[in-house]
Amino acid sequence: MDISQVESITRMVMEAINQAQSQPQPKGFLVPVGVSARHVHLTQEHVEVLFGKGYQLTKKKDLMGGQFASNEQVTIVGLKLRAIENVRILGPVRKQTQVEISATDARTLGIKAPIRESGNVAGSAPIALVGPKGALYLKEGCIIAMRHIHMSPRDAEAAGLKNGDVVSVKADNERGTIFNHVVIRVNPSFTLEMHIDTDEANAAGIKQGDTVTIMK
Repeated sequence: MDISQVESITRMVMEAINQAQSQPQPKGFLVPVGVSARHVHLTQEHVEVLFGKGYQLTKKKDLMGGQFASNEQVTIVGLKLRAIENVRILGPVRKQTQVEISATDARTLGIKAPIRESGNVAGSAPIALVGPKGALYLKEGCIIAMRHIHMSPRDAEAAGLKNGDVVSVKADNERGTIFNHVVIRVNPSFTLEMHIDTDEANAAGIKQGDTVTIMK
């Protein structure tokens, strides 16, 4: 191989490198999506009202952060006696009972549920719950969960984010949806996942396990 051939090959390699570097590079931080269906969190007191004294929730499936989907379900009832049956209870029990639904569910039930972070139920919508052994009425406690991303501290560091940050997220599919006002939640027990409800997933053409990109 003579010098001219070496120079020619070198030019070709350099051109290929330069072309690759000139191509748009992917930006952002990829996150898998979990689609959250309507569900209920209960105090132990309310578990016993609905299922009987001394009753304990039984585990159906483990979830992140030490939570689990229980085998138990209830019926939720709106102010106009409109109901949705077979709503899953998530355990373990909490200090405050909370019902999380979608905007479509709220219309079905005839209630005005606010969009809130989990745990922020002050002044939220009233709702009734019916179980096999009893019923209870909540003056507040029903919300539409604010879209959010669960992260471990390592994930948060890699993404350059911290607990409580609010970001925008892009779903790069046929719908091309951008979600604003997405809250970051960081905890060592969390697995990386964005949670949206069924309304949001259907509107954006997203299914369980799809990935989206954080756009700071």
